[in-house]
Amino acid sequence: MDITIHRPEELTETHMGAWHRAMDESPEYANPFLAPEFALGIGRHRGGARVAVLHEAGQPVGFLPYERTALGTGRAIGLGLSDCQALVHRPGVSWDVRELLRACGLSIFEFDHLVAEQRPFAGHMTGLFASPVIDVEPGDGGYAQWLRGAYPGLARTTLKKERRIGRDVGEVRFVFDERDPRMLRRLMRWKSAQYRRTGRMDRFARPWIVDLTEHLFRVREEHFTGVLSVLYAGDRPVAAHFGPRSSTVLAAWFTAYDPDLHYYSPGLMMHLRTTEAAGRHGVTLVDLGRGDKEYKDWLKTRELRVGEGFATRPHPVAAAHRLWRRPVRGLRNTVLAHPRLRAPADRLLRTAGTLRTPRHGRAERRTAP
Repeated sequence: MDITIHRPEELTETHMGAWHRAMDESPEYANPFLAPEFALGIGRHRGGARVAVLHEAGQPVGFLPYERTALGTGRAIGLGLSDCQALVHRPGVSWDVRELLRACGLSIFEFDHLVAEQRPFAGHMTGLFASPVIDVEPGDGGYAQWLRGAYPGLARTTLKKERRIGRDVGEVRFVFDERDPRMLRRLMRWKSAQYRRTGRMDRFARPWIVDLTEHLFRVREEHFTGVLSVLYAGDRPVAAHFGPRSSTVLAAWFTAYDPDLHYYSPGLMMHLRTTEAAGRHGVTLVDLGRGDKEYKDWLKTRELRVGEGFATRPHPVAAAHRLWRRPVRGLRNTVLAHPRLRAPADRLLRTAGTLRTPRHGRAERRTAP
């Protein structure tokens, strides 16, 4: 196996075409986070972004996007943002993990949403986790008919709340592919406030993530398109979602809503409207991403499995990195797996969020209209 290393922007048309074909040939690689366009986006803002290209008989047959530090530690590209990771390859291709790491100049490769079918990495996984998905079938009727057929238990309550918000605020309308960048900035402001309110790390306080999101919003390709969906009541935006889609898969990424209208359950309305519209636009699968959330239990039709772990080769830096990172991941996973621990932790984070003083840094100025 011949392996060459490239910066994302150095990929040729031949590389891009072979990568796209590998996505098309295997359903598990159809996720937009596995598209070269996502790696290119990360590469615009992360200097350590690289792509390992595997060759057989001189032809590119596999692609591993990753990020490398100066010390030679590596991580799946977009770790912390990406909900799907893999070495994307043609059917039948295999590889030796240590040989791959050596070619990449890595002592360790960390991942947390790795496609479970990546057999060469199986021995390096420290855990497998559920990643809920929605199988979408396009319907011939309207939204209400689809909702009653797909989610009869939710239909009555959701439609009642939509009628109520229509009376109280304005007629409900939904735009699946909104191209107004002002609405993207509003979504980021809503999401930033939600992160702080719930005590979570505010991703949009990081200027590079703001820049990345704005860049991906402008990408319009077959295997990766940034889709902004907005729910309106009259002229008032109620909720919004931004996530990438491939030709068949939509990834649920950033969803937020106007907190003043929380009693109408706009977040749930947003997910349902987006899923129904995605089916009409050719999507067959909505990936909700790894994590235990009540709304995911309501909406999912099944679960995929994603792996977390560290692929290593003998090296002192690898041992030190694993000793540092593994306990942190283990503690987090323990809390998330046990409701008795998760609920108090969530309350603590929310309390901390209410005590924080809102920040007015560069990221908030960047997302201002």
